Amino acid sequence: MLAISLTHYVVLSALLFSIGLFGVLTKRNAVAVLICIELMLNAVNINLVAFSKYVTPTDFIGQIFSIFVITVAAAEVGVGLAIIIAIYRNRLSVNLDDFDWLKW
Repeated sequence: MLAISLTHYVVLSALLFSIGLFGVLTKRNAVAVLICIELMLNAVNINLVAFSKYVTPTDFIGQIFSIFVITVAAAEVGVGLAIIIAIYRNRLSVNLDDFDWLKW
């Protein structure tokens, strides 16, 4: 039976980050973009915890930074959804192509 090494975690994290980046670049729905950003942040959390486990197994530095990332992600989702709801009330759409208020 194979043991899970650091390489497995890094490959998983790179795959999740790539899927999230692809979603951010291709999705038109603002809520879907927020979900893809969360996926990218979770990939970062996997890297933080994995490197912490394999580089300094007695310290909890990666886990602490991961908690900070989760806190920032929760705040980002709260503010992002509030902005999206406010824009939906004005424009009746969450399509990113319709958000053209800053264009000349």
